[in-house]
Amino acid sequence: MPGVDASSFPAKVNGIKSGSYPTPKGVEILGAYKPEFESILTGDALAFVADLARKYSGRVTELLERRKATQAQFDAGAKPNFLAETQSVREGDWKVGPLPADFQDRRVEITGPTDRKMVINALNSGASVYMPDFEDSNCPTWDNMVRGQINLRDAIRRTITYDDPRTGKHYALKERVAVMTVRPRGWHLWEHHVLVDGRPVPGAVFDFALFFHHNARALLDLGSGPYFYLPKMEHYLECRLWNDIFVDAQASLGVPRGTIKATCLIETLPAAFQMDEFLYELREHSAGLNCGRWDYMFSFIKTTRNDPTRVLPNRSLLTMEMPFMRAYTLLVIKTCHRRGAFAIGGMSAMIPVKDDEAKNRAVMDKLRHDKLREVRDGHDGSWVAHPGLIPVARAVFDEHMPAPNQIARQREDVAVTQEDLLAVPDGPRTRAEARQNINVCIGYLAAWLGGNGCVPLHNLMEDAATAEISRAQVWQWVRWAVPLDDGKPLTAADVRLMVDEEFAAIEAKLGKEATAAGEYLDAAFLTKQMTCGKELHDFLTLPAQDILLSMGN
Repeated sequence: MPGVDASSFPAKVNGIKSGSYPTPKGVEILGAYKPEFESILTGDALAFVADLARKYSGRVTELLERRKATQAQFDAGAKPNFLAETQSVREGDWKVGPLPADFQDRRVEITGPTDRKMVINALNSGASVYMPDFEDSNCPTWDNMVRGQINLRDAIRRTITYDDPRTGKHYALKERVAVMTVRPRGWHLWEHHVLVDGRPVPGAVFDFALFFHHNARALLDLGSGPYFYLPKMEHYLECRLWNDIFVDAQASLGVPRGTIKATCLIETLPAAFQMDEFLYELREHSAGLNCGRWDYMFSFIKTTRNDPTRVLPNRSLLTMEMPFMRAYTLLVIKTCHRRGAFAIGGMSAMIPVKDDEAKNRAVMDKLRHDKLREVRDGHDGSWVAHPGLIPVARAVFDEHMPAPNQIARQREDVAVTQEDLLAVPDGPRTRAEARQNINVCIGYLAAWLGGNGCVPLHNLMEDAATAEISRAQVWQWVRWAVPLDDGKPLTAADVRLMVDEEFAAIEAKLGKEATAAGEYLDAAFLTKQMTCGKELHDFLTLPAQDILLSMGN
């Protein structure tokens, strides 16, 4: 409510007044009041959030509208391509700003949500870098978002500990820990628990502002700095917005300009044609690009959804050795190294298999093969989803990358065209894979609605990105009545029946009471909605977030 002092309105929990946060004028907190949250939601921090929200929320909305207009052009038959308007940027001779000393070696990076135990384990894991994630592996409940900020603050000050109530085990940081680089939410997600002048705050602004306000100087005192991963961007103007926010934030807190370093995830198809532009817009703050492989495959489907010649084969066959994925990753390496920036490889969603030595050995062999391809191609580092994979990934990079990175390796031999990036791989499309995709969607969405954005399913670590490709692939096959391995097209009726059968199997296994408590009914409903609808939803987390908010989370 513009012009109203929201500090006079206490936060509510289930309609009952409790304490209140020290909200500046025009700021209203709708999330539940918890005394321990006051140390993060301070008056100064909220004023910083509000200042950035007032300045930049309008541009976020404009950029989201630009996405819709661009997608409408693709739906009408246009194809993603390199931009004529930025040819001079691609052909220019320029470099990104200098890279910090503690960020020179990124050979193994681990990602995960920001719960307290995970933060400690990830920092202690032996990885070079830990990406605490407020996005794809996180469910944006009020509790998750604020406690995550508390956990990161405590970790940076090395006061973080955790005592597991189930096992009694005590967790604390080792002397040497991974470098932290935080991933805020993408531009499409809003923080509905915080209103500035009556409007929700962009989730990205909320996550960045709280972390930067509380930790930028503490990180500099440690000889590090505020480092970030930036997700889901589709246009270089979205990078320009981030750069303007960085410049503004640093000036506001008296932090030297260029202190922030950001790595952009190239995880949308339009972004693959704007890699130079992404680095250029952020050049004084840029630390490189990352191959966000799963979201990239999802974006391929979403961007080309109206083109029946772009139907992908089984998700399980979409490896990084497919020609269209090879073109994408090699272009990342060439572009980054030409500009003096890091090229970070993609996520290995595999996880160790307990109690089955043969299966676990096969997982480690696949991991070794994946990381060997990356380091030989010229990547400067790679992602893993589980601490148990770090020794294998590190051994591969240690053997083939004795220096801290491979930026000096220019890859001038790489030449990638529009056709290379849009090529569709051959492969089967099977009814069993459709069912597997549906199972993943139900299982993941049930976990997400229960507050957990990262869940192991079928010996893979599933997060929003992997769930996205699962539901989009089913939608694409239904949209174009794709004949499957039995010669029959996949229909919406087939999918609805599969959802019902998978739900019934879960209910038979868990029991009706546990199934109801586990949010599986809503998960099954969302799966039907997002695989059988006429239009492909932009992100599964948007309708899922509506349900989350209706539950008071």
